Formats: sequence, structure tokens, C-alpha cells
Amino acid sequence: MNPLHATVLGAVQGLTEVLPISSSAHLILVPWLLGWPESGLTFDVALHLGTFIALAFYFRRDISKMAVNAIAGLREGAGSPAIRLPYYIVAACIPAAIVGKTLEEPIEEIFRSNPAIIATLLIGFGLLLALADTMGAKRLQMDRINLKNAMLIGLAQCLALIPGASRSGITITAALFLGFSRETAARFSFLLSLPIVAGAALLKVGQLAHQGVPQGELQPLLIGIAVSAAFGYISVALLLKLVQRYSLYPFVWYRIFAGGAVLLYIFNQ
Repeated sequence: MNPLHATVLGAVQGLTEVLPISSSAHLILVPWLLGWPESGLTFDVALHLGTFIALAFYFRRDISKMAVNAIAGLREGAGSPAIRLPYYIVAACIPAAIVGKTLEEPIEEIFRSNPAIIATLLIGFGLLLALADTMGAKRLQMDRINLKNAMLIGLAQCLALIPGASRSGITITAALFLGFSRETAARFSFLLSLPIVAGAALLKVGQLAHQGVPQGELQPLLIGIAVSAAFGYISVALLLKLVQRYSLYPFVWYRIFAGGAVLLYIFNQ
């Protein structure tokens, strides 16, 4: 991994982890199209840390409020929707954590060497997002999230392991089908991703601490963290502003175009 690769892939991660266009698909397809080698554990750490820093910093006030509410819930019991929200988020993360721990490696082995399948899924999940954005009632706000809705969205998050699905994309899709507004769907999606991204980052950091940073990898590691965090923060702010005024169709059209372009490239080789 050299500084150029670290910069490009850090930007790709920061943008695609947050936007509903699938970071895993892009982090497989971009190096494949450019003929770059696998990034390896060191850069996986950089990508996960950068994304977590971006999300944690952007939602720092939400995190503080949820921490206060969680403590209040322990003292006073579950009362208002705001007090219950942090517990719903933790509960909703359990399915994805279990599935991720048990199936991450087999799924990567199946899909990593199949760009055509990844491109097809990029299109397919994009069309599903379009259907949800069209059919969803888009009336419910954050205070209407209950345990059932949170768990359904959390179960949908399990599909994020599949390259082409997108963690934010599939959770936003599920929330829209349940009748939540675009802004609520996006905000809850990001809050739901925080424990998962944090857990993945801690796991990767632990593996890296055990193995040690290979010689010459420290600079790309730091570049990857910084670039991923910067682009991730910009992406969160951009998406939350976009969904307040517009539909999610720009991301749908991008997924169709990108997936179609990759398929054409493969079939013309």
C-alpha cells in the first residue's frame, strides 16, 4: 500500500460507507479495475477507524444525549422514546454482530472474486431502495421508533455483509418500507451503524496490535484514517441535507450506472 492508494481508497471508503452505494462493493471493484493489490489488514484498520471517527464526531451531540438517556433509563426505567432509543440501537445491533462474526469471511470468499455478481447486486439493491423511496409513507419520525421497528431494521443490516447491499442503503430501505421519513431513516441508520463500526474497528485494531504494523505501512495507515474520516464527515452532512429536500433517486441512478458500467466492462473483455 502506497500513499496514493491510501488516499484514493480512503476517499472511496469515506464516501461510500456513508452514502447508500455500498462501500464493500467499491473497495473490491475500484482496486480490481485499477489492477491494485489487496489492501490487507493494516488498511482495513485505517478505513474502519476513519469511518468511526467521522460518524462519532458528526453525531457527538446525539451520542452524548443517548449516553445521558441510557443512564436515566437505568435509574428511572424506560419512559420517553428518547430514553428507550439507545437501548433499541444496542438491541438492533445484536443480529448484525452475530452474523458478521460468523459469516464475514465466507461471504468475502464468495463475492470478492466475482465482480459481475457484485455489480448485479449493486443494481438490485439500488432498485429495492428506489421501491422503498417510492412506496414508503415517509411520515414517521424518530419518536415513533419502537423495539419491533428497530429489530427489523437491525435484521436488514445483516445483509450489509453482502458487497453491493450497503449498510446505510439497506437500513434506510428497511426504515422507508416501515413508513419513516427519509431524514429519520438516514439518521437512525447512522446511529445504528456506530456500534457496529466501532466494534469492527476495535476488532481490527486488536488484530493489528497482535501482528504489528508492517514496515513502511504506518504512513499509508495514517493517510487512510485521515482521508476516510474527512470524506466520511462530508458525506454524512451531505446526505442528511439532501434527504430533507430531495429523493434518494440520485443514489439509485448512480448504482444502476456503476453496476451497468462494470458489467459492460466484464462482458467486453
